[in-house]
Amino acid sequence: MDRILVVDDDRAIQKALKRLFESEGYKVEISGDGKSALEAFHTVAPVAIILDLRLPIVSGQNVCREIRSQSSSVPIVVLSAATDVLDKVMLLELGADDYVTKPFSPRELLARVHSAIRHARQINAHKLVTFDGVCVDFEGMVASFDGQAIELTHQEFKILRFFTQNARRAISRRELMKEAFGYVDYGTSRTLDNHIWQLRQKLERDPANPIHFRTVRRIGYRFTP
Repeated sequence: MDRILVVDDDRAIQKALKRLFESEGYKVEISGDGKSALEAFHTVAPVAIILDLRLPIVSGQNVCREIRSQSSSVPIVVLSAATDVLDKVMLLELGADDYVTKPFSPRELLARVHSAIRHARQINAHKLVTFDGVCVDFEGMVASFDGQAIELTHQEFKILRFFTQNARRAISRRELMKEAFGYVDYGTSRTLDNHIWQLRQKLERDPANPIHFRTVRRIGYRFTP
């Protein structure tokens, strides 16, 4: 039975989420603080994690960062009362896959978790990608260029993975922002451009004249292996 790890110190929310996901056939594990959540992550092997931000002992941000440093594939859906867009960008940079604000719709949360699990299972078939001296292990979150280790952020891994799954296709900026940040907000456009610039600096032989990460005028970008 697939397991969902719920990390929240609110007992009412714990009970509500336990009922919600058990009704869908999942086994639900509950952690009430960040420390026990990290321990449960190693013993439970969840297919998805529902993570509150305001946790005792270890913060939700640190839990997210630690889990993502160990696994690139397990979906993390954050629950929080915070609604500031900058918080969303920060969490996605830390490695969260989606973000739902409290109070939340159980149906919406369930749909988002199902979507994240499907997406994670689809990408597991594309764990290792190579092109022009670049080797990327998406499961281990490691990359190299001509045998030299390259440091990529979680967000850069997400964008690169999406590019490799859609090679040679012109991808709109809107689609890329939705993939990278989980929502479309044109205030994040500059952040997206910075990630593309960083990928060029790290993975192009001549970043000033990119051949893999090309700009498609009036559309967005195209990845060519």
